[in-house]
Amino acid sequence: MSPQKRDLAVDLVIPVFNEAGVVEQTHARIRAVIDNLPYQFTIYYVDDGSTDGTLAVLTSLGDERVQVLELSRNFGHQAALTAGLDAARGDIVITMDGDGQHPPEMIPQMLDLALQGYDVVQTQRVDDAEPASFKKWTSGLFYRLINVISGTRILPGTADFRAMSRRAVEALKSMPEYHRFLRGMVSWIGFPTIILPYQPAERISGVSKYSMRKMFNLAMDAIFSFSLMPLYIGLSMGGLFLFLALVEMVYVLSFWVTGRTSNLAPGWSSLMFVILIVGGMLMVLLGFIGVYIGYIFQEVKHRPVYLVKKEHASHPK
Repeated sequence: MSPQKRDLAVDLVIPVFNEAGVVEQTHARIRAVIDNLPYQFTIYYVDDGSTDGTLAVLTSLGDERVQVLELSRNFGHQAALTAGLDAARGDIVITMDGDGQHPPEMIPQMLDLALQGYDVVQTQRVDDAEPASFKKWTSGLFYRLINVISGTRILPGTADFRAMSRRAVEALKSMPEYHRFLRGMVSWIGFPTIILPYQPAERISGVSKYSMRKMFNLAMDAIFSFSLMPLYIGLSMGGLFLFLALVEMVYVLSFWVTGRTSNLAPGWSSLMFVILIVGGMLMVLLGFIGVYIGYIFQEVKHRPVYLVKKEHASHPK
């Protein structure tokens, strides 16, 4: 074993929420992999306000390499990942989920690529063989949309299963924004990155904690954090209706110029139609502006992204 490998510190950051019965199986798979690797491992499990006994399971894993961060409540997946990244001190930090869909067996390959000089080893789901579903369709639509409206390119299927160098982690820690979309933030820093495809495994048990509401909120954080395009859409719509108003004005003036004013009948329905369209457009634009102002309001309060209630060390069962 070379001194370089023996001294290399590798941290795993794994957020969990109500994963009792799952996380112990995930940990067993992780141990089967890292016990054979010549690195110093620390595993940070971030309990994101679980209510099903997950914390008790984590603190009884019997692995001295495990550190458990207990958050004061459920802050969300991105906040829990941030808590783990802030705590991690390793030369290389690997983030992954605790439900078994991110295969720990890829850790050696990820570390090999990181040691070749890549600051980010980003995994990408390859699930073309999976049947079409609403979630898969909306996910593809989201990535196409975010890549069109923002200046940051995010590859489809690139979730939060990645390895990062210490300088990449420090770069993320220097970005303290409240609404966090780590996939976009990692892409935004622009450090040398390599894509590592993988086939996602089946979830060990239970159901995904990413509800439609949480996925929608994450998509909104991504769109409003990385793009001003909604405001430009509202501005463009305003310009379009100003042009239509000009066309209408020219049309009405043509009746006066040609002496056909008698043909100008009161147009209540058309007037109401225009008012409703313009009013709707204004409401949409004001809504976009309101969302941005809301984001600014939450940023300027400088509240922490998460709160750690207690740190635990794992002890024998």
